[in-house]
Amino acid sequence: MVAPQSIPQRLQTRTDTTAQSGPVGEAANRFNNAFSDGLRLFLDGNWEGLYDHLTSGALYLLGLLTERGLQSLAAFLLLYIIYRALYLASERALDRSDSIEPGLQSLLLKTFRVASFFFIGTVVLDQLGVNVAVLVGGLGIAGIVAGFAARDSLENFIAGVTVLVDKPFQVGDYIEIGDQYGQVDEITLRSTRLRTVRNRTMVLPNTHMITQELMNHTKRNVLRIDVSFGIAYKEVPDEARAALLSLFEGDDRVLTEPAPSVVVTEMADSSVNMALRFYTRNPDQEVPLRWEYTEKVREKLREADIEIPFPHRQLFLDEAKTLQGSDLLAPADDPANGEGPSAE
Repeated sequence: MVAPQSIPQRLQTRTDTTAQSGPVGEAANRFNNAFSDGLRLFLDGNWEGLYDHLTSGALYLLGLLTERGLQSLAAFLLLYIIYRALYLASERALDRSDSIEPGLQSLLLKTFRVASFFFIGTVVLDQLGVNVAVLVGGLGIAGIVAGFAARDSLENFIAGVTVLVDKPFQVGDYIEIGDQYGQVDEITLRSTRLRTVRNRTMVLPNTHMITQELMNHTKRNVLRIDVSFGIAYKEVPDEARAALLSLFEGDDRVLTEPAPSVVVTEMADSSVNMALRFYTRNPDQEVPLRWEYTEKVREKLREADIEIPFPHRQLFLDEAKTLQGSDLLAPADDPANGEGPSAE
């Protein structure tokens, strides 16, 4: 007669054929077998055997999971220490680099962080006995489905990478896109944050930043400011030019080279249109300087007694027979019109 097997022996015998499924699958199968044996002992009323069965099974499973858990914990701690050392070294190296702007530095560090945690998670799950290949395959299918659902976000992500690599603008630049003007506050992988002249924050998707016409006011370091105005046809442009060029004396914000200039831009219907042009190295002063010198131009032309015209119309009536005999066509010295010398 064959001697009955102990509980751990029965658990081991029933799981020999499932060892290929990995430690987690093995533990799950052993738990199912132990549950079946426990249910049978319970129905048979073998309370002592049930107690021994539960105690032995629990200790066996606990030892198995503890062993795997300690291995996984050790792998996680070792890999995390290596990751932190590499991350801090990369962060210091990027901070010292002048060729990589802050937005691209952030992208590189975030990419390194995601890739590192993915690798650490894969190793830890493998130590726990999880079939990583099956898990990665499932995540790949889920990623494809999520990609179709989040197409706009992916487009903005790709556009954000394009902005950070191509560098049409950087953080701190003053740009104009559409009818919006302001300073770039932050570039993320999804959007660009623009601080307007009203100190408001405008969030623009990155796809908008690479598909719309964009003017960078900071890229060239030196910026020209134009102030347009007009003078009457009877005035002499050289006199207006001499008067306005004196405005820049003592203003260190305006460059002397290239020198300021006043040019004629158009012969309009009611005025000779001109422009005051000057250069500055401070793009953040562009709007304040334009406002300031627009007012100065107006006041300087008034002081120089140079007329600033405005559109006007003259009306000439030929053969206005329907108005003959009315006060509108009466001579200015007609007594009936109440003007001029009275009739004697």
